[in-house]
Amino acid sequence: MSAAPDPHILQTRLAALAAARTPLHMPGHKRRVSPAPGLPVAWDLTEIDGADDLHGAQGILAEAMARTAALWGAARTFYLVNGSTCGLLAGIRALAPAGSTVIAARNCHKAVFHAIELGDLRVRWVMPRPEGTFGIHGSVPPEEVAAALDACPQAACVILTSPTYEGVLSDIAAIAALCHARGLPLLVDEAHGAHYLPLAEPCGWVGGALAGGADVVVQSPHKTLPSLTQTALLHLGGRYGLALAGEVERQLDVFETSSPSYPLMASLDGCTGLLAAHGAEWFAAWAARLDRFDAAALGLARLRVFGHGADAALPHPACFRLDRGKILVDGARAGLTGAQLAEMLRQRYAFEPEMVCGSQLLAMTSPCDADDTLDRFAAALLQIDAASPGARPAPPLPPPAPGQTACTIARALRARAEFCPLARAEGRIAAEYLWAYPPGVPLVVPGERLSAGALAACRALEAAGTPLHHTGGSAPDRLRVLA
Repeated sequence: MSAAPDPHILQTRLAALAAARTPLHMPGHKRRVSPAPGLPVAWDLTEIDGADDLHGAQGILAEAMARTAALWGAARTFYLVNGSTCGLLAGIRALAPAGSTVIAARNCHKAVFHAIELGDLRVRWVMPRPEGTFGIHGSVPPEEVAAALDACPQAACVILTSPTYEGVLSDIAAIAALCHARGLPLLVDEAHGAHYLPLAEPCGWVGGALAGGADVVVQSPHKTLPSLTQTALLHLGGRYGLALAGEVERQLDVFETSSPSYPLMASLDGCTGLLAAHGAEWFAAWAARLDRFDAAALGLARLRVFGHGADAALPHPACFRLDRGKILVDGARAGLTGAQLAEMLRQRYAFEPEMVCGSQLLAMTSPCDADDTLDRFAAALLQIDAASPGARPAPPLPPPAPGQTACTIARALRARAEFCPLARAEGRIAAEYLWAYPPGVPLVVPGERLSAGALAACRALEAAGTPLHHTGGSAPDRLRVLA
């Protein structure tokens, strides 16, 4: 009987290479002095002979990336050690020359806005449908993309996020077909969907960007899979992916460090190996844990859980599909803010949630959770629910529509600006970003005229204890605007 394949091939090769030679090269710890206990300094290498070079890989790194591409079904995959942010910056720059126009969903992560800013790009925004019961962004309708393509035939590409931070997917297959019919590539920020790969489909995780035909897909395995924080993947697929490979590689030279961490890259290869060996079993067990959570959550009277428990049986017309691995809990009918709910979970049950925003709390699950974690989480929610005071909240505010675009983001950030109290900012043109982090989706974007809806959303979040991040050095009660 042949031995099982090594799920940590890259790490094994790096360790052997490191043990064979005395280092007269970087890094300065010389594989002898660890800056902190437990760090893998014994095989923390640099681009020495035999270790390959991420920027022009032809050896062990090229082989590792090919293994990952095969598992995810990509035409080609690049390892990223600067997170999905690096892949989004490089991917958008590769698709959209400086000064060009792009079509983008308004609920993209701030990294997409930074890419637009750096390229001085003009944007035709497409809006996701508002999900009325939870007040979050739903899916981007294909017909909205079609209308934007008609209005902007000069667009260089289309940029979407799927799944969103809350787990809402868009119909990527339909949108990719629309883009390809116009000869345009589609880039999907799938940072929260690295678990959408072929071996997960039998367990219900369908609708991923690569399977849907997207041309450039950026994922963060560290969010939902066994990989270290900061690791990410850029996949090429679809109709135009391979044609973009040279320019994507050139832009990664610009945006990604020239000294990539070998432990981080080994983490990505190890994630690939573990999923190849155990993924089918892991995803089936994950689905079973979520099934048990859904059954338990049926007992909640006031706390609502998006797409789980009783809510799973309700229609969600604004959403094409939901990622059931995300658990979004709303405390409004229980008389609780997300911050209050999170503090109860910390202090009474030793749970640390992923995010709180307004009246909501987000718990992220993965195939690596302990078998009883979601059972204990459901029990905690049931106890909190039973003891909650209850309330009759106002309907949730829908995500604000973008204000009128007065100039590009880059121009607004370069222009002369002044500080303005938020109470008097309606109608002024923003000169900085304003967002809640996480999820990092801007409420206010430089170059947009400030709307009453955006300002109301800011006030509502702050009233619920959600801090807002100002990027222009302004205080919480004021904003930088064009002078």
